[in-house]
Amino acid sequence: MYVKVETERLNFIRFNQSKLRSDEYIHLRDAIATEGHAANIGCLTILPASYDKHPVIDRTWTARVFKQKITVLMDYIVKQKVFGAVRCWMYSVEWQKRGLPHAHILLWMFDKIRPDHIDSIISAEIPDKQTDPELYSIVTTSMIHGPCGVHNPESVCMENGNCTKRFPRPFTAETISGNDGYPLYRRRSPDDNGKWIELMVKRNETNVTVIVDNRWIVPYFPLLGQ
Repeated sequence: MYVKVETERLNFIRFNQSKLRSDEYIHLRDAIATEGHAANIGCLTILPASYDKHPVIDRTWTARVFKQKITVLMDYIVKQKVFGAVRCWMYSVEWQKRGLPHAHILLWMFDKIRPDHIDSIISAEIPDKQTDPELYSIVTTSMIHGPCGVHNPESVCMENGNCTKRFPRPFTAETISGNDGYPLYRRRSPDDNGKWIELMVKRNETNVTVIVDNRWIVPYFPLLGQ
């Protein structure tokens, strides 16, 4: 019944665009005319500001977009063989408390990935700005944890004076396999040709500049940033 009511509301908006003075949306119309391709968008219907989108609608669209992205990602991994030939695979989708989904992906490979192959797949270092400026921009804006600790004791990850995510991680000259099955990714120090950047951090209502090196980088898959 709720869906029926919402459908009627949307149909009213759709068939009464003139009564809602949708032709007065001058800036939107100009944007479509100059930047968009009106022939490709079908019948344009403008929702007035008085129409409240239900959170379920947002969640539905998020789920649909995520489904499309995970399908493309799995096709990319399996068909393009970015990790090698895949014997079989599975994944499980979970929704975070903040309302966004993520997937846990498990791959069975024909050939095992050896420790010396890890660096070609996963990186935990700041990339070279000159060699790959796009990846550098992504990593330095989206893949830095904190910094927390002495740089920001009030960070949400801090508990009893320690970072719950175990940052900063120690410098590691080479990637090695951990005893628990998790690798210790290569994190070279500035003295070992490791990169570093200056980052503004808010501390006690003031902005201070701190040096961020590879100890603060969240591991990432460089190929997805291309």
